Amino acid sequence: MTVANTNDKRILIIEDNPDNQQLATWILEDEGYRVTCVESAEEGLELLESEQYALILMDISLPGMDGKDATKKIRNSPHLQHLPVLALTAHAVQGEREAIIASGVDGLLTKPVDEDELLNYVQSLINR
Repeated sequence: MTVANTNDKRILIIEDNPDNQQLATWILEDEGYRVTCVESAEEGLELLESEQYALILMDISLPGMDGKDATKKIRNSPHLQHLPVLALTAHAVQGEREAIIASGVDGLLTKPVDEDELLNYVQSLINR
């Protein structure tokens, strides 16, 4: 019997809206994931230097550094570049969608998030 890596179930949510944080946390914790929420890209990047996660849920519209720039920083960091990033946005209009994908995210969901779609995406990215 093998013991699963304890980081397999840890998810970092970078989201400035408390309601969106709470909703995503409830959905993920119901499935056994351990969730940490921060309100800015800067806080998230700082936390990634000391903690390990299986996945990041990244809001795109954040105060200060936006989610696209934060994802680019993650992709340019040798020890983080393979960490899956799932973008969450309410602004997935043509053009913006391409810019979000070009930043290096592994997937994109629009808000309001569908619970089943979120869980399927999370599971597929963590288990790839």
